[in-house]
Parts: sequence; C-alpha cells; structure tokens
Amino acid sequence: MTLNNIRWLCIPFSALLSHFVAANEQPVEQQSLDDAWWTGPLLAANASTLPQGHALIQPYIFDVVRQGRYDNHGDKQSASRTHSYGSLTYMLYGVTDRFTAGLIPTFGYNDVSDGRDSSAIQVGDISVQGQYRLTQFRAGSAIPTTSLVVQQTLPTGKYDRLGANVNDGLGAGAYTTTLALFSQHYLWMPNGRILRTRFNVSYALSGAADIEDVSVYGTNAGFRGTAHPGDVLTINSAWEYSVTREWVLALDLIYQHDASTRLAGDQIDPITGDTEHIEQDFGAAWRFGVAPAVEYNFSSRVGVIAGARWFAAGRNTSATVTPVAAINMVF
Repeated sequence: MTLNNIRWLCIPFSALLSHFVAANEQPVEQQSLDDAWWTGPLLAANASTLPQGHALIQPYIFDVVRQGRYDNHGDKQSASRTHSYGSLTYMLYGVTDRFTAGLIPTFGYNDVSDGRDSSAIQVGDISVQGQYRLTQFRAGSAIPTTSLVVQQTLPTGKYDRLGANVNDGLGAGAYTTTLALFSQHYLWMPNGRILRTRFNVSYALSGAADIEDVSVYGTNAGFRGTAHPGDVLTINSAWEYSVTREWVLALDLIYQHDASTRLAGDQIDPITGDTEHIEQDFGAAWRFGVAPAVEYNFSSRVGVIAGARWFAAGRNTSATVTPVAAINMVF
C-alpha cells in the first residue's frame, strides 16, 4: 500500500464528515448512546473498563510494509522491501467494574526481498496489563472517562543468538514497563450524530537486554554485551463518527518519540580471538502517523474494523504503511 492509497482512504472521511457534521437549520434529535455501536479505532485503546465478569477478545492482523533499509542516521542503504506480518490480540477480563486485567500475546513473520525470511511464524514479546478506571463519562457532563493503565512487557520473543536467521528476531530482550493515562469523551454534532473521542498518553521504560552473538540490535557472531532500549513516549488522539448505528468512521493521529538506544560490549573475532570493545548510541527517533479506518458493528458486542496506519519518515526512522484488520468481541 502506497501513500496514494492512504490518500484514497482519507477522501471518504473528509467528504462524509463534511456532510454529516454540517449545521442543520431545523431542530434535530440527538442520537442516543444506546443507538451508537463501536468497535474502537485502530490504535487508541479504550478508557472504559469491562463490567465485572465480562471478557473482551480483540485479535488484530497487520502487515508492516517498509520500503528501503536505513542506517542509524536515517540514510538509505538499500531499496529492499520488507513485509512484517503480525498479529496482536487483546484478551481482557473485568475483575471488578473499575478494574480490568489482560494479556496481549504477539506473533510475527518477516518476508524480506534481499535476504532470508523468518524460518517460521515466531512468538513475539507478551504483555500483561492492568487498567483502573478513575472517572466515568455521563451525558451532559464535561468529565470524560479516564483510566490509569500499567503494562508489563515480558521478553518472550527471540532477539539474540539468531545465527543466519536474523529475521527470526521479534523481541527486544528487555522487560518494559509502560505507564499510561487513557481518556474518552462523547460529543454530539450539529446534526445530532455522536463523535466519540479518545486521547491517550503513555510512557515506556525498559531495562537492559543481555546480548550474545547476532541480535536485533545489529550485533554479529562473537558479540557479548548489553543493550539499553530508550524510553518511548506515545501520544494518540482518535475520533470515531457514528454514521449509522452499524457504520462508523475512525481516525487516529499518533506521535512517538524514542530516546536513544545504547549498546555496549565486546566483539570477539571467532578466528583470531582478538577482542574489540564496542559502544554505540543509535540516537533518538521520532515519527508521526495517521490511521484512517472503517468499522462495521453487527451488534453492541461484536464489530470489525479495517484500515491502515501510515508513519511518515521522521528522525532516524523510515516511512511505513501498515494495513490492519481486527474483530472486537465482548462476552
């Protein structure tokens, strides 16, 4: 999918939103919250917690498409094309009305044009999550639904000792703690339809990853050392417009800033046995992206969404396009 495809995805959003949110001279009836069914946008997670005893399963499938390979300074090294196929599944359970716990497993497969593909579908890092609701939106109130979220990512994916199968590496090798604040609000447009908004901010802090030999950090055979992944700030703003009870238009805007990842260790020559000390700073990175999508809801508890996320090339990062589809099921 190219940038031109993304433009075509965005055209219906601008046209339909201009039509449906236009002011109406005649009095209109406001859409009720019960009449609006939602799946959720592609990126911004829900600030609401599940009712006690209820569960949510939301599997995503995606394909991260990268055109070109870049070095740490953002300079293009090759015209290779990579497809990183993956899945991510939210598995959440309402422990109480205010507290939801969950598990988020990931899987992936890398298909590259100028090298060896992944040897098989690989397990990525798995996250466990706890979400506590602080406030609850009420119609007519200016207070949004807000939640505090703590997520712990476990280094279950391969990341080092990859040998010739460097594209089997899907993990980071480090424990990562993410702290986040989620918010959600409802607005009624002049034509009476509902616009649901979300604004999420998260900050991820990672520990050190011990590294041996070939790794996702670009090390070679004979390397012994550690990597310190940089902290990651993510800001995500999303809107969902209820066109009908079943059909919804969604749009995410996302900004990410990565602090510099540092690498230090000794590179041992497997032939001569000579040792070279290596210290590397990959530099900070940032990126900005948009993710338009369309939702169709079969009921208030089951819906599907399809769209694409586009990250523009930023500092120390290349542009990517990621087609995404997901199904949301609440039990």
